[in-house]
Amino acid sequence: MFEQLTQLVQQYGGDAIVKNNAVPNEHNEAVVNETSNSIFAGLQKIASEGGAEQLAGLFSGKSSIDSSNPIVQQITQQLSGSLGQKFGLSNETSSGVAASMIPQVLNSLVNKAKDPNDSGFQISDIISAISGNSGQASGIMDTISKYGMQFGLDQNADGKVDVADVLVVTQSKGGISGFIGRLFKSK
Repeated sequence: MFEQLTQLVQQYGGDAIVKNNAVPNEHNEAVVNETSNSIFAGLQKIASEGGAEQLAGLFSGKSSIDSSNPIVQQITQQLSGSLGQKFGLSNETSSGVAASMIPQVLNSLVNKAKDPNDSGFQISDIISAISGNSGQASGIMDTISKYGMQFGLDQNADGKVDVADVLVVTQSKGGISGFIGRLFKSK
């Protein structure tokens, strides 16, 4: 998952990092790596501090991914401080890079995770990677399941969204891609 995240940072880092005259060219690659590290570490920290509801809201599309999102704010603040400390960038430059990169990369990450045609980004893989242990991953996935109930994904009316609902869909309603598409479809 970290490699895919780094690719997204590289993809969106053109204007914010590479073409930014305030970021010395010799630091471009290191700033890209630091941005990837900060996003990954920030998501891990949120997961470890019991932020299942926040992460589920982020990955289900229920929360907007902009400067008002607490996850975006936390990771932006962390990255901004890190860029200033490690690379001697001014507060203005560090804040600008972080404020530009974090929402773009997280939006892309979430959209790719929601795309049933993009096998490189699976929501369960992302959750497992950032949670580090099955207890946290289970809690986050349970919270996502709760949101699934709100989106009408309880296919067998048993009061929960689980593998049995996936089986109902795979047998009659467009397969697993149909189920995943419905799970992450915005209402």
